[in-house]
Amino acid sequence: MAEEYRIADGYYYTKEHQWAKIEGNRATVGVTDYGQHQLGDVVFVELPEIGKEVEAGDPVANLESVKAVTEVYSPLTGKVVGVNDELNNDPSLINVDPYGDGWIYEMEMSDPSEVEDLMTADDYRAYLEELEKEEEEVWSTL
Repeated sequence: MAEEYRIADGYYYTKEHQWAKIEGNRATVGVTDYGQHQLGDVVFVELPEIGKEVEAGDPVANLESVKAVTEVYSPLTGKVVGVNDELNNDPSLINVDPYGDGWIYEMEMSDPSEVEDLMTADDYRAYLEELEKEEEEVWSTL
């Protein structure tokens, strides 16, 4: 399963399938390829307000797909300094290019050391493999 999904090296990941690309004290945040596959076609994005202060783990945006509405949780603590307005016109960018044009927001980190609490690309690959094993175990008991 893990090999089916693109996982960008040099990014950091959460168990909620968000990614953060770190540049200096800024982080760009989006949903992983695995996450967008689980959601299905994204049809609406509720972006956070610029200037909003968030703690790591706080809900910061909402994604509505053909399957469900889900919250995007902030992987880090800081202030939202930019949003991807293109998602208002084309929310499917999250499905088409989750690590590029489908980014959701940018933040200024207040504690860059929190990055150490996130998974590397290799850690995230291993996490997805573990999820696959758990899923297989559930199906084998049915």
